[in-house]
Amino acid sequence: MNEFKLIEFSIDNGIASITLNRPQAGNAFNLLLATELNQAVNACQYDPNVRVVLLQAQGKLFCAGGDLASMAEAGDQVGAALKALTDQIHGAYSTMSHMRAPVIAVINGAAAGIGMSLALVADITLASDKASFLMAYTAAGLSPDGGSTYLLPKAIGIKRAKEMMITNRKLSAQEALDWGLVNQVVPHDNLQAEAQALAATLAKGATNAFGSAKSLLLAADTQSLEGQMALESTAIAANASGIDGQAGIHAFLNKQKPEFIGKS
Repeated sequence: MNEFKLIEFSIDNGIASITLNRPQAGNAFNLLLATELNQAVNACQYDPNVRVVLLQAQGKLFCAGGDLASMAEAGDQVGAALKALTDQIHGAYSTMSHMRAPVIAVINGAAAGIGMSLALVADITLASDKASFLMAYTAAGLSPDGGSTYLLPKAIGIKRAKEMMITNRKLSAQEALDWGLVNQVVPHDNLQAEAQALAATLAKGATNAFGSAKSLLLAADTQSLEGQMALESTAIAANASGIDGQAGIHAFLNKQKPEFIGKS
């Protein structure tokens, strides 16, 4: 396993924990943090023992966004520096969207810019009641990245997405819940326990079926109804024929709790 400097990474009982660990900079993304996140996510993608991924952060902030100080240091090479940075982060985000393991984002504080996009790209997002959400890009004369122009309108609608991107309106945790940006708001002191409990439950679930559901939802925007149903037929047939599908069917018929092993 890679030795990381700016993240903490571990795998235990099917749960992969990725923790941003640059609290002195608000966990803002510089190239090293972005690269390490991409490496950790790829390790999760190709490890058959990983059945759920927890994304967390050290410190008071979840993520302050991109590291503007490192952008300033790049001088007239800032364009190339930002392209390298976003290539790494976008690679990580794309992998998380396509991996079979569900991704849980645990938002302990402010999530801004590309940190807010990290909350969006996760499959399930839990937020502390102390969390907040802010786009922030246009305030610095920048345009959004991290897939936010794709993901945010799907979560909250185009009018609200434009409002957040143009006016830089900050959402409280409760507002984010009301708008559909997060799945659940948890008292701050209970956040880690709630996240661990959810991760433990999902780690015992039908991982391949989770992955199929994620893939089908990603495909839906580009398919006709008939095309989508064809994909659904293929996926459900494959899952029903697999080890976990067979276990689930038999457990249901026998009124038992299924035991899924996360194998095809």
